[in-house]
Formats: sequence, structure tokens, C-alpha cells
Amino acid sequence: MGTAQKKVVVRMLGGALAWGYLPQSRFVAEGQVELMGVDGRVKLLPFNDIETIAYVKDFNVDDPIDPERMGRRAYAVRPKGDGLWVRLGFREVPALEGLVTFDMGLLEALVEDRGLFLTPPDARSNTVRVFVPREALRSVEVLGWVTAPSRRAKVERPREAGLFDDLAPGERE
Repeated sequence: MGTAQKKVVVRMLGGALAWGYLPQSRFVAEGQVELMGVDGRVKLLPFNDIETIAYVKDFNVDDPIDPERMGRRAYAVRPKGDGLWVRLGFREVPALEGLVTFDMGLLEALVEDRGLFLTPPDARSNTVRVFVPREALRSVEVLGWVTAPSRRAKVERPREAGLFDDLAPGERE
């Protein structure tokens, strides 16, 4: 992946917030996250104190309560995407449902970044993607495996015998 920096809102245990820029993956080094603040200064955040990292469209710095503006935290119906449908339980914030990609990226995130990346339920919200460290999780519940209908295996149905199947093509008229 590229090293492009994306807008993030970091929610710490205890409710403290930090705004800044992070790469999309591999941002944990030596037990710390190097956050480029909105003022251009680098802040070192202890990884064990982070509850969530929300990749956002806008910072919403004026909102100290809910700058992520995630909207819904659970799906009303079956998700429209591919992956594992999970519900994550946290120590301090309400549970969050989302889709986790089920590929090598999942394993890399668990090993290198020591957590999970998921897509939240509300596609129209300010939050595009969420990273959750393993230490912040109280529970992980897999609710289902979701695939697009076009990716399902096509099943050939046997053709039913018709009334005129025994007639020659010229005799059917």
C-alpha cells in the first residue's frame, strides 16, 4: 500500500480525542502510533491507550462528543458488501457492527497492526473505515459471512420435460 496520509480521529481509552493524519496500515511502531496532528506536529500516542481510530471524511474538530459522526452502529438489515459481518464489544463505548474483509489483509492487520479494520454500517456517515486494536476489544462476535449474489456459484437446474419434447422441430408448429 502507498504511504498516503489519511484523516483520522483517534479515540483514546477514557474518552480523550486526537485529530490528525495516519497511513492506511502499518502505523504501529514500538508500541506507539505516530500521529501527524492537524497543526503539523507529530504526536506519539501509546498504542495500548487507543480505543478506535476512525478514518474520516472531515475532522469535525468543533464536536468533542462525536466527531466521527458514525450514525448507526448496527445494521438494520443484512449488509450490502463482501466479508465477515461482525459485532465488536468495547470496554467504554457501545458495540459496533461492521464488515471485515476476509482475505490476507485481515491476517496482516492482526499481525502487523495488532487489530481489526472494519467498514461501519452507515455508508453516508463521516466515518469511512475504523481500526480497532485488540486490546480495546471486550468481545468479537461473527454474525455472518456476506457475499455478493453475483459471486455465488451458479447451479444448473435440470430442464423440465415439456409437452411437445418428443416431436420433431418441424412438427411443433
